[in-house]
Amino acid sequence: MAVTIADRYRAVREATIALAAPLAAEDQVVQSMPDASPTKWHLAHTTWFFETMVLAAFDPAHRPVDERYCFLFNSYYEGLGDRQPRPRRGLITRPTLDEVRAYRDAVDASMARLLHSGAAPEAIDRTELGLQHEQQHQELILTDIQHALWSNPLRPAYRDAPASASPSAPPIEWIRHDEGVVEVGHAGRGFAFDNEAPRHRVFLEAFAIADRAVTCGEFADFIADGGYRRPELWLSDGWAAVRAEGWTAPFYWEQRDGSWWEFTLAGMREIERAAAVSHVSHFEADAYARWAGARLPTEFEWEQAAEWPLPGRVWEWTSSAYLPYPRFVPLAGDLGEYNGKFMSGQMVLRGGSCLTPASHIRRTY
Repeated sequence: MAVTIADRYRAVREATIALAAPLAAEDQVVQSMPDASPTKWHLAHTTWFFETMVLAAFDPAHRPVDERYCFLFNSYYEGLGDRQPRPRRGLITRPTLDEVRAYRDAVDASMARLLHSGAAPEAIDRTELGLQHEQQHQELILTDIQHALWSNPLRPAYRDAPASASPSAPPIEWIRHDEGVVEVGHAGRGFAFDNEAPRHRVFLEAFAIADRAVTCGEFADFIADGGYRRPELWLSDGWAAVRAEGWTAPFYWEQRDGSWWEFTLAGMREIERAAAVSHVSHFEADAYARWAGARLPTEFEWEQAAEWPLPGRVWEWTSSAYLPYPRFVPLAGDLGEYNGKFMSGQMVLRGGSCLTPASHIRRTY
């Protein structure tokens, strides 16, 4: 039996609530740093997206649940007016968590009526965009709450520990790829964000790429060899960050009795040497690659080499700047602010992590 857009809408929205379920109300209102958002804000913002981008445009009978929510829960859409500054989202103690849940219920009821009434194709397309957007926020709920719980001196766990990885990783094998012209970008089948298109050709020199991610054990060897004390390994801005921020290890790592431990969603645990290293910046990934006698791949090398289906262990850094593809055209109207205006001063991550919903991962994402 085919899955309808209404079925998918219900499943994605329920998955978000399930992610918040282990959290106390107090957990869901805290904002532990300017770049993170409270869980309650994620629950409300994803709902605001459907109300503003779908219901307001395609349901003439819909009336805003609360006019003030457009200010409180708009993220960065300049065309939709002023908003609460991102670093101050933790100050939104009202509406309460119960009121935000009621807001979700009200919008979900309106969306169900719209989707079961034969919604226009554009409304369905916007709904799918909203679901993909919500899946992004599902990952953000987990990454943001990890930082919030780490900031708590008790270092509480979000969930029980998963099964441990194997005690050792196989040796890296280098997979060679010949030079040639290849097609990259989304091929037009299924959903993709506007920044994944249009598909176009690029020429790649011959290259080789590792068949697995760098492990925690390998990164610990980099640290032991003075990786954070050797300026010759670092890009200039990276070395400046090391000195200014006092970096000595990946984020969430700390030493206890001579061993490296890290804070995870399951609390503090000794690092698993065979597990993929995570929570490293682009600068740290680049420095490690240089230490290992290698380099980061370009995003197009990565795309050509990526296994399918992608394992979704960790997002993987590339050496590519985040720039538009040839003939890139952003979405029309307010949705055009979704990606295009951020194509400056950022580097490209590819793949997905163990926190990325499996249906959300694509080779071109």
